[in-house]
Amino acid sequence: MPPEQTDVVIIGSGIGGLCCAALLAHYGFQVTVCESHTLLGGAAHGFEREGYRFDSGPSLYSGLSYSPSPNPLRQVLDIIGEDLAWANYDTWGCRFPEGDFETAVGADQFCEILQKLRGESAVAEWRELQRVMKPLASAAIALPTAAVRFDWGALRTVGPFAPQLFKHAASAPKLAGPFSRIMDGVVTDPFIRNWLDMLCFLLSGLPASGTSTAEVAFMFADWYRPGVQLDYPIGGSAALVAALTRGITKHGGRIKTGAHVTQINTQDGQATGVRLRGGGLIHASQAVISNASIWDTLKLIPAGVLPQKFTDKRQATPTCESFMHLHLGIEAQGLPADLACHYIVVNDWEKGITAPQNLILISIPSVLDPDLAPPGKHTLHVYTPGSEPYDLWQGMDRSSAAYAEQKQSRSEAMWQALERVIPDIRQRTELNLTGTPLTHERYLRRYQGSYGPAIAAGKALFPGPKMPIAGLLCCGDSTFPGIGLPAVAASGMIAAHSLVPVDLHRQTLKSVAG
Repeated sequence: MPPEQTDVVIIGSGIGGLCCAALLAHYGFQVTVCESHTLLGGAAHGFEREGYRFDSGPSLYSGLSYSPSPNPLRQVLDIIGEDLAWANYDTWGCRFPEGDFETAVGADQFCEILQKLRGESAVAEWRELQRVMKPLASAAIALPTAAVRFDWGALRTVGPFAPQLFKHAASAPKLAGPFSRIMDGVVTDPFIRNWLDMLCFLLSGLPASGTSTAEVAFMFADWYRPGVQLDYPIGGSAALVAALTRGITKHGGRIKTGAHVTQINTQDGQATGVRLRGGGLIHASQAVISNASIWDTLKLIPAGVLPQKFTDKRQATPTCESFMHLHLGIEAQGLPADLACHYIVVNDWEKGITAPQNLILISIPSVLDPDLAPPGKHTLHVYTPGSEPYDLWQGMDRSSAAYAEQKQSRSEAMWQALERVIPDIRQRTELNLTGTPLTHERYLRRYQGSYGPAIAAGKALFPGPKMPIAGLLCCGDSTFPGIGLPAVAASGMIAAHSLVPVDLHRQTLKSVAG
């Protein structure tokens, strides 16, 4: 059969790919998204079992329920004219070596916690850190991501923000360096240092020594402003994916699930389309955009097309570790009415925040959205974020008894963490789904089940969207600005805008610049 025709083909329906596709469709491009899985959303897809609706990945959202917002994902939703209902909250639970307590976004309540745990000197250090971070936070959000593009057109899209950027010229060089440089100059209290290391790890998969100051500054601008609240999408992450999907299909964009790309086709140094498993072809007249990881993208490009030096360098990109997951359906009767949506459990600060099974996150989204579980039940998602070693699982047969035994033993730390929140959790559990790095690798097409590239701030930069093949771009967490929901949304926006005529791009900025 002759190949299908499109302007742009996008490989993968992660949040970066969906943002990119929705924007291009909004601008009038004919877009085709190819997703290997039967479900859309990549690591952020939702799924249902026995009446329980689960998030596969991200559970913590902010800066999405209001506009204008510095969050790139909110900017994408504003541009494409889509939204969804949000639940708001400000408190989560902590189960730390220092004890159990509830904390909230915003500076004042955290200072109350510090006063109780560490005393007045710790409060003074936190207030000083806030003072130091204030200009950096302003600098981090001075340029809307919607204005960024990786071509000479950026002179015209960034230009209107030049006066604002000039005000922050002194702060800008600090943003690219590791946050530890800022932290080391202000903070000596061990609890605050551990707290900041933990937040950095949740943001980037790396501690403060590897997380860029820009990421932390962005978080300070959002989490520690007056009146701040966190967001959760009603309907779970699947509702967010659905909103982006509507942005694609309402302009005639096509989404193909079960469409596994086996090769990026090239001719005369130009990306021309993709080949699908089963032999199908899609011809792209303007661009191919890969939302797959850099390691998986390299596998799709025919040998000899890319410069070998480039291939070797990208292939050697270090990886973050993987995940363990529990997706549970439980009986809710008799649980406390003030159960929090999220809990963070740290077992031992001395081991370091990146130590396997030391940091465990617990999400109970049905506290905010009861429709995510059957009546009288709760939906839980428990995971070890980016700290489960892949090499413990590599080569295991997923149908073997040894694999089943290891799943049980390696999930025990998550059960014990849960017992610090719900002591009788094992008796309450009616549905138990356990995920491993091999689950990530298989269902999410994630190289080694990884959280993404471990590119340390100050040592290297995340690459931009362009590849050394004309018409081939990338987005997602292997691409600037990196790991995390806001970052991958930004990468999709940047890749899309790098194809959009500058005058059309400039008109759009009026709707998001605030």
